[in-house]
Amino acid sequence: MSRYVLRRLMLLVPTLLLVTLLVFSIIRLLPGDIVTLMMSEQGYASDKAKLEQMMGLDRPFYRQYLTYLGHALQGDLGVSFWTKEPVLDEILRRLPVSLELALLAMFFGILIAVPTGIFSAVRQDTWLDYLFRTGAIGGLSIPGFWTATVVIVGASIWWQWVPPMRYTPFTRDPVKNLSQLLLPALILGLALSASIMRMTRSMVLEVLREDYVRTAWAKGLPESAVIARHVLKNAMIPVVTIMGLQLSALLGGTVIMESIFVLPGMGKFLLDAITWRDYPVIQGINLFLATGIIGLNLVIDVVYGFLDPRIRFG
Repeated sequence: MSRYVLRRLMLLVPTLLLVTLLVFSIIRLLPGDIVTLMMSEQGYASDKAKLEQMMGLDRPFYRQYLTYLGHALQGDLGVSFWTKEPVLDEILRRLPVSLELALLAMFFGILIAVPTGIFSAVRQDTWLDYLFRTGAIGGLSIPGFWTATVVIVGASIWWQWVPPMRYTPFTRDPVKNLSQLLLPALILGLALSASIMRMTRSMVLEVLREDYVRTAWAKGLPESAVIARHVLKNAMIPVVTIMGLQLSALLGGTVIMESIFVLPGMGKFLLDAITWRDYPVIQGINLFLATGIIGLNLVIDVVYGFLDPRIRFG
């Protein structure tokens, strides 16, 4: 196990190098540039060459990249061109919002998907099975931003309710904080639950056809014992994979919900940075998310060994 983890950690280095190079290159290919945007704003230098020199954009591409890489290896992700604050501090300030939203969405997704997936498999081809499967297809088909927009517009028309424009941190008022995040997390969780439910149903159906499950039925064990002891542990391995990948996607994919519900998380921060061509912020957030996603995938692989003793890491 330790050798496997060590090899995966060694692969982290070239993967992150490739991520930084791709992001560093792509954002500079976007139409428009930050120098032009800054010159159009008051309070910045009127001399384009001087402004480029101040931000280090006058140097060749490879020198800019090597300088950024050297600073990143020391834990310095640079300074935002617009806020003049260290990028790492800005990310850490907004990370709790995105992480809380993602974890709440995952909680709702699992709470909805796993029981319905199990019940749908155990009661295969009944009307409830068809109902749950139809709901899953709807969850996969309907975009989350459309659902969020309809919910907000409908609530404002019928109940005169709109999402609060000012975010309340959890440490200041937990109840108010959760009330702000409950609706966006539930909408994200509904979309998330669709794929998890379908995977849970498929895997439970597959395990139910195994010989050892038939033996358990033949011994006269109650249905709850067969499902809990013999089915779930083996059926949940691919489901855990989906959950991990979905959580990784949620950490970087909360942009829409954070923008619609005015939540000051990393997603909204990244969207604003792309709009204003804030290169250090875009690079820093992508590097931070890439590191988190790779680390999370490693944790999922290690969890496999505990779920299924037959799995060995060579």
